[in-house]
Amino acid sequence: MEPTIGLPGPARDGRREKTMTKPQTATGADDADGYAAAELDAFRGLAETAARAGGEVLRDWQGRFRISKKGPKDLVTEADIAAQRTIREILLGRHPDHGFIGEEGEAVVGGPAVRWMVDPLDGTSNYVHGFPAYCVSVALASGDTVLAGAIYDPVADECFTASRGGGASLDGRVLQTATPANLSDALVAVSFPPHVGADSQAVADFLAIIPHVHSVRRTGSTAINLAYLAAGRLDGFWVRRIACWDVAAGLLIAAEAGATIRPCRHADDRPGSPRRQQVSLERPAFVAAATREIAEELDSLLADRPELG
Repeated sequence: MEPTIGLPGPARDGRREKTMTKPQTATGADDADGYAAAELDAFRGLAETAARAGGEVLRDWQGRFRISKKGPKDLVTEADIAAQRTIREILLGRHPDHGFIGEEGEAVVGGPAVRWMVDPLDGTSNYVHGFPAYCVSVALASGDTVLAGAIYDPVADECFTASRGGGASLDGRVLQTATPANLSDALVAVSFPPHVGADSQAVADFLAIIPHVHSVRRTGSTAINLAYLAAGRLDGFWVRRIACWDVAAGLLIAAEAGATIRPCRHADDRPGSPRRQQVSLERPAFVAAATREIAEELDSLLADRPELG
């Protein structure tokens, strides 16, 4: 069986119509985990509202925050905390029975595995340095199934959204991944952890990929990488260790735009460990690409190497 994220992509019998103002949703019947399409659309709208509100907080704090450290090279600002507080109030104000997991703590245990996963500032180092690549990520998940999500870039004023089975959009424009003919034509992104040694697996993966693609980018924001994959600005992305709040919304948005997403070995697993059949939100590790062929080629290049055991 083909490993997946557990998310349905759009129908592949043709490209989505680019002139639509809103992605079409399934009609009538329950769409995911007992939720009807209208409910999923409502979750999507709430995620967008919360993400935009968090982005407004980040803009307000720009240039006047204090910085502290969660660890070496792992920064947190007053803006992160203020944005998460605003987002949490919006989400739990509407759905007090839902759970909440945020990067800056404040976990709230909710109903049966239904929880909001929030990164109030993905790309904190970029934000601190004034580098314009950071965003707010908000998603609702039931177990490993992401139901709805939004990623808001307050610099570009762009909001990427999706609901399960309802497609992905950017400010009302329906998204579709690009169609690179070959891996050698692909622009891909990489995510490095805060601590990277010269002999680390992250560096080995990078060196394994770079000769085979057109170019590699490191934006410093995993959520932006996945949003850009959905929008056709990137053709591939891989990561072996990341947090659920960094990827939950982006995984759904990319999948709904047509991306192929394959689980890969987590950085903490030993080489030769059994491959997961879908991406776990508890321990995300995956390859995402615009086409199945590109995903398979990237996955092959990232195959276990004995010297990394």
